[in-house]
Amino acid sequence: MIASASGCGKTTVGRALAKRLEVPFVELDELNHGPGWTEATAEELRARVAPIVATDGWVIDGGYRGKLGDLVLTAADTVVWLDLPRRQWLPRLVRRTIVRIVSRQELWGGNRESVRNALVGRDALIPYALRGYRARRRRYPTELGRFHVVRLRSQREVDAWLASIEPAALSADEAARPPALRAPRAGP
Repeated sequence: MIASASGCGKTTVGRALAKRLEVPFVELDELNHGPGWTEATAEELRARVAPIVATDGWVIDGGYRGKLGDLVLTAADTVVWLDLPRRQWLPRLVRRTIVRIVSRQELWGGNRESVRNALVGRDALIPYALRGYRARRRRYPTELGRFHVVRLRSQREVDAWLASIEPAALSADEAARPPALRAPRAGP
């Protein structure tokens, strides 16, 4: 599970990790947001997520603890906390949001970001991310303390950690075959 503020790179790191481990990547925002930014109820989201976390391998972007409680955390073998400094993630979030607004990029459920939902209102993306940053840094050490957590505090640490992850192991059958007879591996 990848945990962080919006704009810290949860999706980017999650996709890279899932590719390296050869497991599915799941973006909880996609499971939560329907057309018109309607949100799934806690029961609906739990029904979508429970079968995923019951499988052997996955990388999930986010936790939605308000709706899912510790469902994802207790199923995860590792929680990756991207605790990047605000000076690093805030410009990324602003750039990403501007690109999405200008390009009218379609997100989950056919939704698109707008200046209004990025800047105006209690749940607007950028004010929400700023508001949650300090609270998350205070809460996470205690809330995540009972889980195996990898806390990464800089992009350099993120890059080094990802590079340290061994690619998915060969199956026992493949490992028994000489390399020339192994099935080709997916990827570039």
